[in-house]
Order: sequence, then C-alpha cells, then structure tokens
Amino acid sequence: MRVCRPDLEGAIERDGVKVAYELYDRDAPTLLLFPTWSIVHARAWKGQIAYLARHWRVVLFDPRGNGRSDRPTTADAYADDEFVADAVGVLDATATEQAVLVGWSRGARWATSLAVRHPERAHGLVLIAPGIPFGPHPEITAERMTSDREPAEGWDRFSFAHWRRDWLDFVTFFHEQVFPEPHSSKQREDAVGWSLDTDPETIALTMSARLGAQPDWATVASEVQCPTLVIHATGDRINPYAWGVRAAELTGGTLVTVDGDGHGLPAREPVFINRLLHDFATRVTGATGHETARWSRALDRRTRVLYLSSPIGLGHVRRDLAIARELSARIDGVRIEWLTQPPVTQVVADAGQRVHPAGRWLVSEAAHITDESGEHDLHAFEAFRRMDELMVANFHVFQEVVEEGAYDLVIADEAWDVDLFWHHNPELKRAPLAWLTDFVGYLPTPDGDRRDAPTAADHNAEMLALVERFQHVRDRALFVGEVEDVVPTPFGPGLPSIREWTRRRFGFTGYITGFDPEGFGDVGALRDELGYQPDERVCVVTVGGSGIGTHLLRRAIAAFPLAARRVPGLRMLVVTGPRIDPASLPSVPGVEVRGYVPDLHRHLAACDLALVQGGLTTTMELTATNRPFLYFPLKHHFEQRVHVRHRLARHGAGRFMEYDDATPEVLADAIVEEIGRPVAYVPVPTDGAARAATALAELL
Repeated sequence: MRVCRPDLEGAIERDGVKVAYELYDRDAPTLLLFPTWSIVHARAWKGQIAYLARHWRVVLFDPRGNGRSDRPTTADAYADDEFVADAVGVLDATATEQAVLVGWSRGARWATSLAVRHPERAHGLVLIAPGIPFGPHPEITAERMTSDREPAEGWDRFSFAHWRRDWLDFVTFFHEQVFPEPHSSKQREDAVGWSLDTDPETIALTMSARLGAQPDWATVASEVQCPTLVIHATGDRINPYAWGVRAAELTGGTLVTVDGDGHGLPAREPVFINRLLHDFATRVTGATGHETARWSRALDRRTRVLYLSSPIGLGHVRRDLAIARELSARIDGVRIEWLTQPPVTQVVADAGQRVHPAGRWLVSEAAHITDESGEHDLHAFEAFRRMDELMVANFHVFQEVVEEGAYDLVIADEAWDVDLFWHHNPELKRAPLAWLTDFVGYLPTPDGDRRDAPTAADHNAEMLALVERFQHVRDRALFVGEVEDVVPTPFGPGLPSIREWTRRRFGFTGYITGFDPEGFGDVGALRDELGYQPDERVCVVTVGGSGIGTHLLRRAIAAFPLAARRVPGLRMLVVTGPRIDPASLPSVPGVEVRGYVPDLHRHLAACDLALVQGGLTTTMELTATNRPFLYFPLKHHFEQRVHVRHRLARHGAGRFMEYDDATPEVLADAIVEEIGRPVAYVPVPTDGAARAATALAELL
C-alpha cells in the first residue's frame, strides 16, 4: 500500500520520450528528488515521500528506462545530458522555479549538472552516495561490461552478456551490494522487484551511454555555487566513499560520513536521511514556518504521558483504557494524551480521554492490513514487512510530537514503528519508554512458503541484537500475560527460546480484559438487560475491529438456517465492527446484523455460543467469562495460529476450526454440538491493569 498519493501525476515529452513525474503539492519550497539510475524507479524514494510531503512541496520522476517512463532504444537517449534535461522539463511542467536538488547515486551527477547549468533554480544541493566518477571505479570497468565470462561470479556478473542470460541473477547480486548490511532482506526484495520492471537491454543502453565521453567532473563540481550537503557511507560497495569526500571538497559542501553502512542509505536508514534532508532544506530555503514555544519550571510541570495504542482492530484500546484509569488513580494530576488513529480515537474520546491532534497525520495501519488480506487470509508477517513505508511515515509524526511535548513517559502498546526506529536511532529518544505487547517473536506458519522461516528468523535476530545492545531504549517492557503464555519455541535456528528470553527481558502483567468478569455473574440479568429472551439460544458472530472477516460472517449466516432447524429458539447476532458495512451482508430471518457495538464484551458474556476469528482480545474475553466458542484463525496469520492458539490451549478454551473446512453444513453441526455446552476454563486473572499501572507508575 502506498501511504502517500501525489496531488498530480503527469508526464513530459522530449524528442518522443515520455518521462513520468509526481507532484506532492503544498505551499512550501520544493524538493526535487532525482532518480538513482534506470535500474530502479522513483519508488526507491518511498521512505522519504510521506514525511517530506508533510513539510515540503515534493517533485520526483521515473527515469527514462523504468517505471512509468518510456524506454528509448538507443544509447544516446540515456546520456547524462538527457536526464538533466528531463529534470528541467519536470521543473517547468510543475511550475517550479527553484528547488532543493537531491541526487542519490547516479542521480547525484545529474543534480550537480543542473545546479551548475541553472544556478538560479537551485536552493541547495544534496548528494547521497554520489556516483560522480572522480576516478576509476574499482569494479565496474569497460572491459568487464563487454566481457563474457562464465560462470559469472561476483562482479563478473556486471557484463552485458550475463545480464542477457540471467537478469534476475544479476539484479539479485547487485542489490546485495547496494544493501550489504545484515537484516536488509526487505530492501533487497523491493529493489529487485523494481529492477524487474525494466530489462537488461535497456540497462545495457544506459551503461553504453556511460562508456562515452565524460566531462571533467572535478571542474563541474567546483562550479557549484549553492550550499551543498554530501552524505556517504564508508561501506558503500557501489560508489567509493572517496568520491563523496571529493564531492564535498570540490563543492565546498558539508560531508556527513555514515560509518559502516552501504549504498542504499535512504532505504536502509530512512529516519536519519529524512531528518538530514529536512534540516538542510530548512536552512537553505529559510523556511522556518510558524513556531511557538512554551517553557515552565521543571517542578511546576504537570506529569504528562503520551499513550500509543495499536489501531489494528479494537483489541488493544480496552486494555489501554483500563491501564490509563489505574495509572491516573496512582499518579495525582497525570495528563494522558493519546496518539492513535480511527476508530480507536473515537473510543478514547468517548471515554473522556484527550486525543492528540497530530493523530490526523498518521497513516492507517488498519487500512494497510485490510489491503493485504484475502479470503479469511492474512500473511501477518509479510503484511508487517510491507508496512515499512507506513512505519517510517508514522514514526516521524510521533517523533515530532514527543520532541515538542516534554513527556515524562511514552507508553507504546505495540507501536512497532517507535520501538524499531528508537532502537535504530537511539539518540532520538526523548522520554522514558514503556513497551507493551501480548506476543513476542515472528514465527513461520506451517502453510507458509519456504522463505518464511529464514526471513522471520532474520527479523528476530535483528530485534534480539538491538534490544541487547540498546537496553536503555525500553525502560520497561511488559508482556500482557503470564510467562506460561509465551510460546517455548526458539526465535529461529541457533537463537534462544522465546519464553526464556522473554522471561529475562519482560515483566508480566497477566492478561488485561479491561472489565471485571465477576460483574457478569448473573448472566440471566445481563441477558434480560440486553434484550435476549430466556428461551433463546444466542449465537454471537464477530470478527473484531479490522476489515477482515466478511467471508466468515457470510459463512456463519449461511449456516444459520441449517442450525436453526436443530436448535430450538436459535438467535444469531452478527457484529461486523466499524469497517464492514452491515448492508453488505445477506438478510436472513432470525439473524440480526449490527455494525460497531461498543459493549460487545457484554453480549459475548451473555451468549450461549460465539463464532470468532483467532484474535487474542475476543477469544480471551470469552475465556474470562467462560463461554463456549468456535475460533477460526486467519490463514498464514502466525500470531493467531501460533501465539494465540498456544494461550487458548493453556486455558483449555475454545474449539479450533479451519475456515476452509467449515462449510455451512460443517459449521451448523459445530453450532449444534457446542451451543450451551458447559465449560470450565483456567481462570483469567482480573488484576492485569493494576499490575501494569503499578509497573508504569514506577517510571514516573
């Protein structure tokens, strides 16, 4: 899912070649992001666009040879001058008189050339891993490009002949060199995919153009008149670090050296690069905006907490509100502000809590999850990996809030972006952090593909290394459950047991329902209050607060007439939640369809049977109130199929069923067998919110 859409998409045409561009418009100075090389297109900037577009007017374009731009068939069409002319054409087409020119890799030479030829159009110049050849390349040579060595290994793959034989092999190797850092599988996969949007003949033409006559780049760079920032990593395998040093010397610019990293800095270190770009653009354009400041004596300050509640579904907000109430009871005058997204914002507001206005800038995680889903199917780990662009955008919103807010504590209930990027950029931490989660460890599912296991293990290994190295980032880590609720499975081959590692690194709150199950002791009175008749057998069907679940709801409705023939007084309540339109479901006598039900846990406590997905919140609410239920974990959803199922098994709760096997007839049989069946689950503790608040209060 693209987290930010352009305000304008268009194309210029020069000498019969169309070059596609995007404009993210706002009343602010412009940043022009150059393409890097035709081997990838403008999506290479995906980690920058959303953040920069909130502050700046942003223009970028696909290089000729990839993306939505044309692929001319002669080498001279890919000369450096053509890319510079394309950039000028895009500036003209978007009515951009002046811009901060940002060039990465080969794009740095085009940005430099434009700044020299049209100095009036450059506020400033940023060169990232510049591919400006101030000397011979140690690996890429004319002899190697025109050779035909087989088998091709290492840099011998950088030959026209090998490209034509095995393009995938080459681009896989090449992007391993672009991203040599450990745990860079997602960046490599993205880049390989973008390279498959072009072809070896086109890229051979771009390199043939490079073999032609070149200007004296030292002279060109020395003619730059605008402020310049050069960012280069010492571990760059594509463009030598010495080229970046020389670029800074010749342009009189500032050199930012990144120790150890490789060539793909905007993708691998997006937060670091974004802040550098923003600060540089602010300085060279003089765009300070409207700034205000307020300060008070430290002892006069009210205790302030920023609460981040996961917006995927509605499972987290009930427990978070319970924790907030307990925390307010312990810390006199504490001010809690919530940074979250709809529909969680409405639930929080309805509870009388303060919602931070910056939440409107957050990109919807729930929409991303819905976009990733299929028929009762969500590859949760892959959905998380493909949320990388979204997490960068949302982290920047959070960072701005926390830098402006002088908070005494940040409570992050599965705010993955904050935990990830504060670990990657620990110098940005501005307040104590309390980390809450109800599962630990990404695990492959049995029905996943063959790369799931190594990819999940690699992700876990990076997380373990970050947490061990930067233990000060999480001031308190709380697991919402008991030690026994953690799976004993290893994080991966050669990695520790998830349970034993979590035991050392986390405190345990017990599960937090957000309500007292003892309050529903008189089920008859509760049923009467909710409008259920004594002779009715009530079956509640719900799929949580996400947009996934329409297919399960439809199947339950289809099973109702079959079950109703065998269960006297059967009544079915189907709850669609806030993201599924009740009108989209079929109308069947005896089936009541509702949208969002704020007190759904009360209906679950009063039912004779529930049909639910495998989400933790709903299944644990049913466990806490001792109600029989059927649960259908989403396919490929490691959390529901591994972590939640383990916890439910420990409590002896629920009956697991596979969606694919649950035809209306099978489902009707299961309803008949389970409805009203007496159950006696292992009790769920009721003091979880108090335990969590006590641990959090210690940080205040």
